[in-house]
Amino acid sequence: MPRVSGIIDGTAVDGPGLRTSIYFSGCCHRCPGCHNPSTWDFEAGEEMSVDDIVERVEENGFNVTFSGGDPMYQAAEILPLAKELKSRGYNIWCYTGFTLEELTTDAAPAGAAELLEYIDTIVDGPYIESLRDTDLRFRGSSNQRIINLA
Repeated sequence: MPRVSGIIDGTAVDGPGLRTSIYFSGCCHRCPGCHNPSTWDFEAGEEMSVDDIVERVEENGFNVTFSGGDPMYQAAEILPLAKELKSRGYNIWCYTGFTLEELTTDAAPAGAAELLEYIDTIVDGPYIESLRDTDLRFRGSSNQRIINLA
């Protein structure tokens, strides 16, 4: 079961339109200036079943964003959730401190390459405080890329 630090319903900052953002626990990137350092701890939050998360998403029907922490550290645990959400027609965005290139190597976290098959859009790369740009939409720093995978 994935470990979730929190879920925000109806956010407009984590992708287009109103979305349900699921913040997964755990991150080793520890980017200086991160807006969510409370999610770095891999033991933060609580384990949630796929059914419980899907029920929460279905309550409002918004498309979904995976954030954190870094969801890719739990890719294998999140994969069943992504499959279920896609089967129900949801658009999925995913924020990660890894680059897309890193996620497609043998050194990527377990399940990352397969999880990418269910992600519509990825925002990749670590947050770099010196590259912070508040004019960027859906990104914190200019090195981060918005990549359509669908």
